[in-house]
Amino acid sequence: MKIEHDPIGQKFFISFGNEEAVVAYTQVNEYLDLHHTEVPASQSGKGIAEELVKFAFEFARKNGYKIIPSCPYIKNKFLPSHPEYSDMVAEEAF
Repeated sequence: MKIEHDPIGQKFFISFGNEEAVVAYTQVNEYLDLHHTEVPASQSGKGIAEELVKFAFEFARKNGYKIIPSCPYIKNKFLPSHPEYSDMVAEEAF
């Protein structure tokens, strides 16, 4: 599974033929607002969303960005089960 980054389209994604799993973001200065996570139904239940979000957080860590977790999946499911990334969440996002 190859995760790619499209900085112009502001997304991290995995292609599955005509479909794609994606974490979309908006960059504002040193913040990445992760606002949308989507996995095609054909790939659901395989942990793909989690891998994409981990990739996004690791990208942010390496590049000195803070995360604004606007996406409900990230805020309500990913972050509670991954406290190792809590230091990266922008406090003003809450």
